[in-house]
Amino acid sequence: MPYFTTSDGTEIYYTDQGAGQPVLLSHGWPLSSDAWQVEIKLLADNGYRAIAHDRRGHGRSSKTYTGNDMDTYARDLAELVEHLDLSNLVVIGHSTGGGEVVRYAAQHANGRVAKVITAGAVPPQMVVSDTNPDGLPMEAFDGIRAGVLKDASQFYIDLTEAFFGANREGSAVSEGAKREFWRQGMNVNLAAAYDCVKAFSETDFTEDLKAMDVPILLAHGDDDQIVPIDDAAHKAAALVKHGTLKVYAGAPHGIYGDYQEQLGRDILEFIAE
Repeated sequence: MPYFTTSDGTEIYYTDQGAGQPVLLSHGWPLSSDAWQVEIKLLADNGYRAIAHDRRGHGRSSKTYTGNDMDTYARDLAELVEHLDLSNLVVIGHSTGGGEVVRYAAQHANGRVAKVITAGAVPPQMVVSDTNPDGLPMEAFDGIRAGVLKDASQFYIDLTEAFFGANREGSAVSEGAKREFWRQGMNVNLAAAYDCVKAFSETDFTEDLKAMDVPILLAHGDDDQIVPIDDAAHKAAALVKHGTLKVYAGAPHGIYGDYQEQLGRDILEFIAE
């Protein structure tokens, strides 16, 4: 399996499939690059080189106690891109991964990035603050941390309901999809899972979004119960220079079913433009 070692000695796992213009995908919390299996095949089948990594502390990467913060995540991504010497690169990020690719593209890309795509992404900022008065209360994220510490396995099982919108009438999400979320979640290091909550909820990406100088597609479901669209994509779209907002009616946070199929088509169309 392909690994590379970062400047601080962390081993990062990645998968690299297909050939052509490179597309790098960054996953959400508490998952791994396995969350992008469908999109990796879709991209490779359509003539792209699809690359996806397991964030430090997650999946098959080093079970880190330190560096579980957005600046380090973006630096890890930059070092992976340098290691593979990628250019004319498209970066795609879901949820926490959306924050990671935005910070990377704004602060580390050095002309390597051609386009950015986010889906259900956390920018500009999730938690309530002086500059984000209508954000989510800190108590919501304290609850996530408490749940992870008390019984991570049960917490991840319970989280699948809101993540996939399984608690909505008419939901067609499979039991298998929910179990796969749990499987990936159980591979994250507890310290990394705990610290990443702060990273995805408290990091302020406002200046990163303003600094973005390449086209960005902001995809978001309007029934996202994890990262509400009004606190995320709607605000982000007002901050970027070259943004396209795509709202998916009734879609949850998790990329699945009809939402996944439409997002896949939109990704291919946006890259090809």
